Amino acid sequence: MIEDLEFDSEQEEELFEHHRFKADPGQEMVRIDKFLIDRLANTSRNKVQIAAKNGNIHVNGKKVKQNYRVKPGDEVAIVLPYPIRELKLIPQNIPIDIIYEDEQCLVVNKPANMVVHPGYGNYTGTLVNALVYHIDNLPNPPKDYYGRPGLVHRIDKHTTGLLVIAKTELALTDLASQFFERTTERIYYALVWGDLEQDGTIVGNIARSIKNRKVMAVYPDGDQGKHALTHYRVLERFGPVTLVECKLETGRTHQIRVHFQSIGHPLFNDLEYGGNKLLKGPSSSSYTKFIQNCFELLPGQALHAKTIGFKHPTNKTFMKFESELPSQFANLLTQWRKYSVN
Repeated sequence: MIEDLEFDSEQEEELFEHHRFKADPGQEMVRIDKFLIDRLANTSRNKVQIAAKNGNIHVNGKKVKQNYRVKPGDEVAIVLPYPIRELKLIPQNIPIDIIYEDEQCLVVNKPANMVVHPGYGNYTGTLVNALVYHIDNLPNPPKDYYGRPGLVHRIDKHTTGLLVIAKTELALTDLASQFFERTTERIYYALVWGDLEQDGTIVGNIARSIKNRKVMAVYPDGDQGKHALTHYRVLERFGPVTLVECKLETGRTHQIRVHFQSIGHPLFNDLEYGGNKLLKGPSSSSYTKFIQNCFELLPGQALHAKTIGFKHPTNKTFMKFESELPSQFANLLTQWRKYSVN
C-alpha cells in the first residue's frame, strides 16, 4: 500500500516530499533501501542511502539505517528533496549577491523582481540561471556537485532577502530535512496596512483559493489546506501602516502575505492580496498622492527575508545570516517616518 502525502508542485517553499509506505502482510524481509527504490520512481540507491545517513528514513516512527530489513506491517516514511522541474537550465552571467559559500551550500541575498526558478513564462533571468553560471565557472567546482543548484525553499518574485542553496545531494537532503522538521530559523520584515495593537500569532490552514488558483487562502476551521503558524512582533508604528517582524514555524506558499490578509492587514503594495490600494488613512488628495508615490518605490509587496539560520549539512554547526533591508524598502520606511512626524 502506498500513500503519498499531499504535495502541491506549485508551492514555493516546501521543496521536499514525504512518502509513506505500509508493508503488506506478505512482505518478504528486504533491506530498506531496496524496499524504497522499488517503490519510488526516478530515485537512485544513492539518494535513498543519503536520506538514511541523514536520518530521513523512519520505520514505525523511529529513524533507521540503510541496512534495516523491512518486515510485514512496517510503516516506512522518507523525506526527499523535491525534484526540480525537468527544464534545461541555461547558465546566465547575472550578478548575484552571495553572502556565504563553501563546497556544500551557499546563501544568497535575492533582489526584488527576480524569479527564483525557471518555469512557465520565466525560462531565463532567474536566480537559478545565475547560480548555474556561477557554479559552473568556479575555479574549483564542488567535488560532489550534482549538476544543478539545489533549491530547499523559495521566496516570491517581489520578496527580497536570504535563501540557502545546496550544491551537493547530501546537502540538499540534509537541508530539506531541516526545513521539513522546522528546525531552521527564518525571520522576515513586512510593512502591513493598519495599526496593529500588539504582538501576536496567526494560525490558519493554507491552501489554494477555490476562486483563484493563482493565490492562496486561509481556512481557519482546518477542514482543508495545511497547518500554518506565523508569529509577529511590532517593530515600528506609522499610523496607517505598521512594520512587523515575522517568525515562521511553517513555510507555506505566500504564508505571511495571506495570513496578514486574513486578519485585515494585507502587506503594503501586495498586488495579489489587496495591499496595492489605499486602505487606511485620511482621504485628502495630498495623502493619496503620498501613498501613490510610496507604491512606486516597490515593484510589489513590502516583504524581506531578513534572517536565515540552519545547521551546516556536514559539520552540523548552526549558522545564522542577516541581511540589510534593500534600498527600496529602506526608502519606503524613510518616507513613512517623515509622514508620521508631520
